[in-house]
Amino acid sequence: MAANPQPRVKRPHGDVVNLSHGSGGKAMRDLIEGLILPALGASSATPLEDQARIDVPEILGNGDRIAFTTDSYVVDPLSFPGGDIGTLAINGTVNDLAVGGARPIVLSCSLILEEGLPFTILEKMMCSMARAAQAARVRIVTGDTKVVPRGSADKLFINTAGIGIIPKGVHLEIARIRPGDQLLLNGYLGDHGAAILKARGDLALDADVESDCQPLHGIIAALLAAAPGTRCIRDVTRGGLATVLNEFAGGAGVGMRIVEDSIPVRPVVRGICEVLGLDPLYLANEGKLLAVVPKEEAGAALDALRSCPEGTYAGVIGEVLAGPPGRVVLSSHFGGERIVDMLVGEQLPRIC
Repeated sequence: MAANPQPRVKRPHGDVVNLSHGSGGKAMRDLIEGLILPALGASSATPLEDQARIDVPEILGNGDRIAFTTDSYVVDPLSFPGGDIGTLAINGTVNDLAVGGARPIVLSCSLILEEGLPFTILEKMMCSMARAAQAARVRIVTGDTKVVPRGSADKLFINTAGIGIIPKGVHLEIARIRPGDQLLLNGYLGDHGAAILKARGDLALDADVESDCQPLHGIIAALLAAAPGTRCIRDVTRGGLATVLNEFAGGAGVGMRIVEDSIPVRPVVRGICEVLGLDPLYLANEGKLLAVVPKEEAGAALDALRSCPEGTYAGVIGEVLAGPPGRVVLSSHFGGERIVDMLVGEQLPRIC
């Protein structure tokens, strides 16, 4: 579906979603055909079948394997500096495909609506999804809508599933990591987590920070073209950089060392962390990737990342060690070292 900047939305009678809009009858059809489909950029001729039908040549035309993923989004609040649940639901699933080397093609969109959700909010989120899908060059081809009684959900939850095609010759796996490989990060850590904290308003934070929510398949394609030996890539979301590093180290049976002074953190984000006792290594991101690249390709990889707007502040932040297996250490700017464990517990609930 192409995004429509000025959708011809015809909102159902009333101002808010009610249980009849999930009943499967006329009220539900009015909601889908009058608001959801137009806001997503679909034409009035879009067939409402129980499935999407995709031509096989479109899927397999440029690759030899299909990537499939799904994710659910429950972020609170629905809107935050730099994005909202709509942009998050598109970019998050696009990125889950992209870090496997896939080119995203199509997405599904399933909505869980709470009784009482204003139509204005629903329309805004659907329009955000349409714009994000258009920017990422993916199509929303199928979906589902459910309505639950007031208090059984919190306004709006979204699930998106995605299909992408992995080009021939691309094999990104944790098991391919080797000692001596370099760890590359494409920019500042913790922006999304800090933006959510600010948007919640509980702490009266005076901070100028926006979420880094953005699609990463473009920068990943540039990286793989410049460094075809790239071992693996992961988007740094819930659990932060520390959790991804531990997953890599444990999965590959290697050690990892990162250098504190090489990890970019905005002063405002670092200040929030100091005030609240948080560690930016564990803050969530929605537009950051960690790539493990052979040492001989690290220079070309870094140039490729920095050539893209999503990687202006990219850098090498550490290296892979022979051992101890599964251990991640940080070299501090004071000259010492500390072990970096995987996140334990929930630092910030409902971050995405």
